[in-house]
Amino acid sequence: MEEKTQEGTGELTLVLALATLIAAFGSSFQYGYNVAAVNSPSEFMLQFYNDTYYDRNEETIESFTLTLLWSLTVSMFPFGGFIGSLMVGTLVNKLGRKGALLFNNIFSILPAILMGCSQIAQSFELIIISRLLVGICAGISSNVVPMYLGELAPKNLRGALGVVPQLFITVGILVAQLFGLRSLLANEDGWPVLLGLTGVPAGLQLLLLPFFPESPRYLLIQKKNELAAEKALQTLRGWKDVHLEMEEIRKEDEAEKAAGFISVWKLFTMQSLRWQLISMIVLMAGQQLSGVNAIYYYADQIYLSAGVKSDDVQYVTAGTGAVNVFMTVLTIFVVELWGRRFLLLIGFSTCLIACVVLTAALALQNTISWMPYISIVCVIVYVVGHAVGPSPIPALFITEIFLQSSRPAAYMIGGSVHWLSNFTVGLIFPFIQMGLGPYSFIIFATICLLTTIYIFMIVPETKGRTFIEINQIFTMKNKVSDIYPKKEEEELDTLPHTILEQ
Repeated sequence: MEEKTQEGTGELTLVLALATLIAAFGSSFQYGYNVAAVNSPSEFMLQFYNDTYYDRNEETIESFTLTLLWSLTVSMFPFGGFIGSLMVGTLVNKLGRKGALLFNNIFSILPAILMGCSQIAQSFELIIISRLLVGICAGISSNVVPMYLGELAPKNLRGALGVVPQLFITVGILVAQLFGLRSLLANEDGWPVLLGLTGVPAGLQLLLLPFFPESPRYLLIQKKNELAAEKALQTLRGWKDVHLEMEEIRKEDEAEKAAGFISVWKLFTMQSLRWQLISMIVLMAGQQLSGVNAIYYYADQIYLSAGVKSDDVQYVTAGTGAVNVFMTVLTIFVVELWGRRFLLLIGFSTCLIACVVLTAALALQNTISWMPYISIVCVIVYVVGHAVGPSPIPALFITEIFLQSSRPAAYMIGGSVHWLSNFTVGLIFPFIQMGLGPYSFIIFATICLLTTIYIFMIVPETKGRTFIEINQIFTMKNKVSDIYPKKEEEELDTLPHTILEQ
């Protein structure tokens, strides 16, 4: 055990495992669940919108108005995610990582109650407002959970635990697809229950997470409470001798004292963090603009064209969700073996090939009888590729390439890019599809290609390195002599060059 502390490694203790599961299930699961929850019961919800409007106005709702209401229902989720991302910095700095997750449950339990009661209350407005609130919940959790777990984990487990939030997102999607089968809850009476179930994980997290430690880095660097930080580390690691890891956190604290609080604006202006910022934006934008949402949007049409019966499409879709879960589980076991950079390159390259072949298959599906089956294969291959790298790695990468003082601002920017890109694809893809048809995926193939080239040329491997070591790699790319270079004497953000020598 002592030897492991000397190497800076640690075991997956029961406390660390349970903290990871409770944080990810209570937050990331909800994100995935709410992504898919409204898809299956959409026709019954639209009928409810129409009936409610008729009861109020004694006339049927116009087609345009109904389409607008449904568009708001769907788009409020990513818009709420964007708002939630902007709240991350304030919440994690004021309440801590664990405190932010506990506070975030308000944005899940309240809308769960509202959505569950919407049919009884005869109010579709409750659903639209609730979708905004659960979007805020998802925006906060998608940033805070990776940050919390990344700061809890020892460096040899940071990659594996960093993928767990994405695993629970995929599990949430799959559970929503399974509960959304017509024979279960995607029916006239069951859809309010389907939407309201999102509050269950939040309630469990609210009950259980208070018993687990806060981030030791937050306690030591931001709260200046060495005793609490040491106790948290001892609880997480399962042994008392944590002096080497405490020393590593102190070095990070010393390296950042001169920087002070780093706001979003300051992060954009700092030369010492330039390539970290650019890399984060490229990865988060590439994750969403690579076409993952468009693939899922197009999937039902692809399955139908391949001869899958309309009643059976829901089962095929759930099968695709199961593949997504399986590949994300596999990623947990290989991320520390193969590394983040390799998984990103493999993942985006696979998505690139899938998009190119899918374009050809869709263009030829009416002339070659077996082409629709190639389309199905392309969808599955794309899902596999995205699950291996583009889906789980970018959020983990943010934790690793930014130090404590800049991490909250980085997650605010990265989360905003994530949700705005998500919103943009959902908004414009139907129009792209109308204009380009099967050639829509050439756009996504191009984005995958550009992202792959950027990763190959710029992004370093972060596996097995401390946060300080990773930032030292970027100092060379940023062409500065230190993580936070010296400025004018009257400025506070200065740093002795001896920090890098440590």
